Amino acid sequence: MSTVTVQPTGITPADVLAVARGDAHVVLAPAAVDAMVTSRSIVDGIEAAGRPVYGVSTGFGALANTFVAPQRRAELQHALIRSHAAGIGAPMPREVVRAMMLLRVRSLALGRSGVRPLVAQALVDLLNADVTPWVPEHGSLGASGDLAPLAHCALVLLGEGWVLGPAGEQVDAADALRAAGLTPIALAAKEGLALINGTDGMLGMLLLAVADARHLFAMADVTAALAIEAMLGSERPFLPELHAIRPHPGQAASAANIHLLLQDSRVMDSHRDDLAHAVQDAYSMRCAPQVAGAARDTLDFVETVAGRELVSVVDNPVVLPDGRVESTGNFHGAPLGFAADYLAIAAAEVGAIAERRVDRLLDVTRNRDLPAFLSPDAGVNSGLMIAQYTAAGIVAENRRLAAPASVDSLPTSGMQEDHVSMGWAGAKKLRTVLDNLTSLLAVELLAAVRGLQLRAPLVPSPAGRAAVAALGGAAGEPGPDIFLAPVMEAARAVLAGPDLRAAIEREIGPLG
Repeated sequence: MSTVTVQPTGITPADVLAVARGDAHVVLAPAAVDAMVTSRSIVDGIEAAGRPVYGVSTGFGALANTFVAPQRRAELQHALIRSHAAGIGAPMPREVVRAMMLLRVRSLALGRSGVRPLVAQALVDLLNADVTPWVPEHGSLGASGDLAPLAHCALVLLGEGWVLGPAGEQVDAADALRAAGLTPIALAAKEGLALINGTDGMLGMLLLAVADARHLFAMADVTAALAIEAMLGSERPFLPELHAIRPHPGQAASAANIHLLLQDSRVMDSHRDDLAHAVQDAYSMRCAPQVAGAARDTLDFVETVAGRELVSVVDNPVVLPDGRVESTGNFHGAPLGFAADYLAIAAAEVGAIAERRVDRLLDVTRNRDLPAFLSPDAGVNSGLMIAQYTAAGIVAENRRLAAPASVDSLPTSGMQEDHVSMGWAGAKKLRTVLDNLTSLLAVELLAAVRGLQLRAPLVPSPAGRAAVAALGGAAGEPGPDIFLAPVMEAARAVLAGPDLRAAIEREIGPLG
């Protein structure tokens, strides 16, 4: 098991993935503990001086002008957590909650939140003990960050609320802490607010989505190349000199991948010099790098935004090194909401163009001498006809999900929070779009493999051979119809996993 050390300078995207998906052990660096001690001493000084400071000696949101007596300030923090843990719906996935908790630890460890080190350590202890709070899917507007989801995490630190059981069931937090040998903590002034005022939920989802999209966009080049090969398409539109004259970096990378993937193919050799061959392929074939490449460039932008947020102080108020405590709007999730919406649009289009290639592969009038629906005995058999229906339905859903959440602000908290980001909703639906893209590319992979099998005895490219080998056990050889759902699930597993890409790269070198 690897170890992630949280420094006062922050953590990396790889650290988030290691904890969220790899169950890495988490430790606080001594320098991070020192930063929190220094920050806390400033809050203690404010309390001693009796100065009115938002969230320390006042209420929250629309109650910001309500003074809270010193003897009730700890009560205030506990009440804040209980009242804000107001989410509803199915629980968020374990990996999202773990990412969110680590990112809150990161934020506290920057030394601008005024909390005691024991608060951050309590979150670390939950992660290391594999105690995952039950965080409902609905509750965040991405305004003062992810208030409700983070409150559900913080409530577990108090020995209240729920956690995820081994089978995803709801378990009482107090029982889970006892079983893990952990003790609830009591909050002091400012600490409840510091636990919930952040963009950690939407940032965690965005970082996970960036990793998933990076893999899927590379695999989109693979499935596009296989489909083009199966349809006797041309490799000439992917020549590097044609993309140098339109210097979008993602387009050049995608084109280079597709061109490389189409080399050493007897299928391609069979028609390269055929004068009857189509002068121009359809857009879904010829323009694959332009669409997938634009998605890659979008992903680069999103990765930049997520990277900036990963080193940001996101809290309110913040404790500055010179002793000032200042209110900010840094918790507003607009940068992340815009980024999530933008990436969802791009990913939806990568899936949409893949579905168009699937449709072309199955259509006897357009697939260049392959049988209808890729069935050797079409009529009695339907081949992959309904697999394309499934793909079309997913494309339609992704188009609905690509509508931006970030333009959907609703005012809250007595008009104090009168513009919200909806970043949580944007990041959540982005995850669905990417999951759907996995399925769409799996259908293209299956159709392309079936098309290449039907080109026998012509030997496909190394990528084609690797794909046929990876799916051969589930798909078998072209023949009578079989129960197709398990084959599609197998194709999805191959597409989502690392092994097919690794097998291809062993033969042709690394993909861009």
